[in-house]
Amino acid sequence: MNNQLQETTDFLKSAGFIQPEIGIVLGTGLGQLLNEIAVEKEVPYTDIPHFPKATVESHSGKLVYGMLSGKKVVVMSGRFHLYEGYNPWEVTYGIRTMHQLGIQTLLISNAAGAINLSYKKGDLMVIEDHLNLQGSSPLAFAEVGEYGERFADMLEPYSKEINEKLKVVAKENNIQLYEGVYAGVLGPQLETRAEYRMLQILETDAVGMSTVPEVIVAKHLNLPCAAVSVLTDECDPKNLAPVNIEEIIQIAGQAEPKMILLFKELISQL
Repeated sequence: MNNQLQETTDFLKSAGFIQPEIGIVLGTGLGQLLNEIAVEKEVPYTDIPHFPKATVESHSGKLVYGMLSGKKVVVMSGRFHLYEGYNPWEVTYGIRTMHQLGIQTLLISNAAGAINLSYKKGDLMVIEDHLNLQGSSPLAFAEVGEYGERFADMLEPYSKEINEKLKVVAKENNIQLYEGVYAGVLGPQLETRAEYRMLQILETDAVGMSTVPEVIVAKHLNLPCAAVSVLTDECDPKNLAPVNIEEIIQIAGQAEPKMILLFKELISQL
């Protein structure tokens, strides 16, 4: 594992990915941030040694390096999920790679369903805490001690300091930004009515199929991180309608300018 990670990092450094300060992961329907970056280098995942390949249609699958808000950033345009058949190491390989490249902060975005019924389609939620309901851990392998403490402390997986900055930026720009608990599930199927009721009982505010493994690894690496969910559907078990993935992607795209503004203003302050 160490050798593979080193080969990946060496390749990217030789390709010009030099000392990025901030890593960003873009979720489903959230690729417009790339238009705000003064791109210097970009490499398809398929060209990066040992890198997984994005299989989700709405994920472009490339690593982008450039300037955003005065900072050097490296962006994963497309992430990896357990439901694609990848193991937890592969799902979080991009996070470990960006850490090896030198990032000091990790920002994550995702599209999620609103479990809290006071939240509506198109709203944004900064994640304050999470429930790992994916049935696995990206730290559950024999050599994990080579990368950090095996029993990683999860008291504060999401940086309170960064979250506070995000809330201030949101207020200054008249953006409604909720703060809540995200439940990470395996997928790829959506939840049943009974599962939505369970998530309400567990006092979660949003549900999705990503982010949690990435955050666990970030915490394991002592990498400060924050995550923002774009809420693309309302998961009311009493009023469920058939899922429309195209609509979910469309809503994510419509709400994305608010998330882009949050990230740009935040990055300028980091």
